[in-house]
Amino acid sequence: MTDANALFVVSEYGYWGEECIDPLETLEDAGVEVTIATPSGGPPEIDDRSIDPETVGEETAERVEERHETDERLSDPEAIADVHAEDFDAVVFPGGHGTEWDVNQDHHARVALRTILEGDGKALVVCHAVGILAFARDSHGAFLANGRRVTGFPNAWEEDIVDDRDLLPDGRKLPYWVEDEVATAGADWDADAEADTDVIVDGDLITGRGPESSRAAAETLLEELGQNGQ
Repeated sequence: MTDANALFVVSEYGYWGEECIDPLETLEDAGVEVTIATPSGGPPEIDDRSIDPETVGEETAERVEERHETDERLSDPEAIADVHAEDFDAVVFPGGHGTEWDVNQDHHARVALRTILEGDGKALVVCHAVGILAFARDSHGAFLANGRRVTGFPNAWEEDIVDDRDLLPDGRKLPYWVEDEVATAGADWDADAEADTDVIVDGDLITGRGPESSRAAAETLLEELGQNGQ
């Protein structure tokens, strides 16, 4: 097929750097044209922990931070309401705790996911962004998560981050746990917290567990798009 294009929907409240930059670089290296959008059109905020060398390693921290600071699409993104998912071959939702406050519950982001899954495109959703499946519904009003096998940020990992009042290290209160909400919406939650990487394909929906799975998830998306031979 000819070169594909992809829409990235990125959080303004704190995206996890590796989960955006790794798929971005992987798709671009394969010739995929990438457009970046945020809920309001403002620049996405990066989670400071995702560029902390002690947390992610020096190489990843430097590479991700440099891309965050120099990519004009990240400093001047589109507003999700001004783009149309049907114009893209794929929609990518990078994760990060910040998605719980904006992307996952954003009307236009949910419409983009529904449009791509009910059309001819593919959707890649990573980590906390998988929480959008707890809110997104199909054109008949059923949860998009219902009956789908998915992975995402597991409760077992969340327990190691929040305190007993669900407060994050930066003091924000986590509004919900992704695994709980997505499973309640009818998904077959199948995250493997112990595997090195964890990517699941269910029809046109690809989900990735977390940062270390984001590149593998993007490579899976390329395969699904028929772009892996580029």
